[in-house]
Amino acid sequence: MYIKYLRLLLPALLFIITSCSTTRKVSQQIPENKEIKREFRGAWIQTAFQGEYKDMTPTEMKKDFIRKLNYLQTCGINAIVFQVRPEADAFYKSEIEPWSRFYTGEQGKAPVGNFDVMEFLIKECHKRNMEFHAWLNPYRASTAGNTKFANSHIYHKHPEWFLTYNKQILFDPGLPESRQFICRVVRDIVTRYDVDAIHMDDYFYPYPVPGVPFPDDNSFNKYGLHKGYTEAQRGDWRRENVNKLIKELKRTILLTKPWVRFGISPFGIYRNKKSTPDKSGSETNGLQNYDDLYADVTHWVKEGWIDYNIPQIYWEIGHPAADYITLIKWWNKNANGGHLYIGQDVARTMKANELTRKMRYERALSQVKGNCFWPANEILWNNNGIADSLKLNYHRYPALIPAYTHMHNRAPEEVKKLKAEWTPQGYILHWQAEQSETNPELASYFVIYRFDDKEPTDLSNPAKIAAITRQTNYLLPYNNGKRKYRYVVTAVDRFHNETKKGRSKKVKL
Repeated sequence: MYIKYLRLLLPALLFIITSCSTTRKVSQQIPENKEIKREFRGAWIQTAFQGEYKDMTPTEMKKDFIRKLNYLQTCGINAIVFQVRPEADAFYKSEIEPWSRFYTGEQGKAPVGNFDVMEFLIKECHKRNMEFHAWLNPYRASTAGNTKFANSHIYHKHPEWFLTYNKQILFDPGLPESRQFICRVVRDIVTRYDVDAIHMDDYFYPYPVPGVPFPDDNSFNKYGLHKGYTEAQRGDWRRENVNKLIKELKRTILLTKPWVRFGISPFGIYRNKKSTPDKSGSETNGLQNYDDLYADVTHWVKEGWIDYNIPQIYWEIGHPAADYITLIKWWNKNANGGHLYIGQDVARTMKANELTRKMRYERALSQVKGNCFWPANEILWNNNGIADSLKLNYHRYPALIPAYTHMHNRAPEEVKKLKAEWTPQGYILHWQAEQSETNPELASYFVIYRFDDKEPTDLSNPAKIAAITRQTNYLLPYNNGKRKYRYVVTAVDRFHNETKKGRSKKVKL
């Protein structure tokens, strides 16, 4: 997912661009903006090629991340997707892989005091009731072939697991040992850290270079031909290799912490219509997940191997090779009942001044349940006013992440003993609820709604959300004690199932 702006040129470079009109009009009427209570609002924070971290002290880094999280929270972001493993390395304490060079400037070099960025960010995200998704690049070991591997890097112990392609050093996807090692890394993260999800983007088999075949003859001869695949079926064999990885990763997560989700953010085109015998692909002309990266994303959704899908639809409305509207309609039609969010390129979207049209259009689609913004820095920089737009319009009210009912569909118990009392800290609303770090079915966080005394209770209206917290208390905004309100508190579990009614309390503020 690094250097995504260069990738936007790939469809034009790798394939013949069809002679579509760049002024294509959207045929569907775009509805007026509406308030959304449940919506995934993620932001990617990359670490590969970011030079900002290696020169920071832990104190400076903590201050910088707190600033970023606070600002993103004001913009309505409710999930952070943080790149913790860009090159078979780590932005966290690991006995399996070395510290990342993007973290300390030299692979294997420990930060001052062994400061664990991931551990810190998980705690800070959860304080703000933001999810933390650990983003890993599965096969990549060197982004440009110039990485100086630490002595502890797995490349030194098992060089036979790796291939070099287009100056990148990669795990050979055809080897069972590669899958086993990647699953071991994921198991380690999920076991030791309170992550909400494991996230992978579009880097499976590498982006193809015209005229340069991927050098996997040895593994194909050993595992492909041996299992009956012919040379003409090498693509099928490669897809099966990735399928096995995804299936084994989901099983690994499920057996470790069943509430942790597994999400993929694939390239924005699954297949072009002209490439599919049944014409089931999209009316596009660009790089394809299925045929070029060997990532059969829709199959993973159907099989339940991934819990959410965030296709990177980084093109403009009316793009001649990959029209945004065409693609979100295709993914919406082929969501297969899974959680579907849209990957947005902030700089490109804002450059085209298309945020309003895109946000309103996708909210009209039945299967699209949110967005993830690339990269978070563009929001932090308020590129062309996107942060202002999110704060004042599309994210002006907080949103709960859509419930993962396919994993668990029963809400936790209602909160108990809801009271409002004066304390030395002020007028406090407090309650009781059973909670446990190891039981995801119990209350994980609480939603506090506020209504006027005579106002009907409508928990579907996000404008009535006063706060979302993981604490069992809330400081009431006391004024002069003359106006009566009714507060309702609901409980939400790790799967985002919310109690239906909540407990209510009338107070004068």
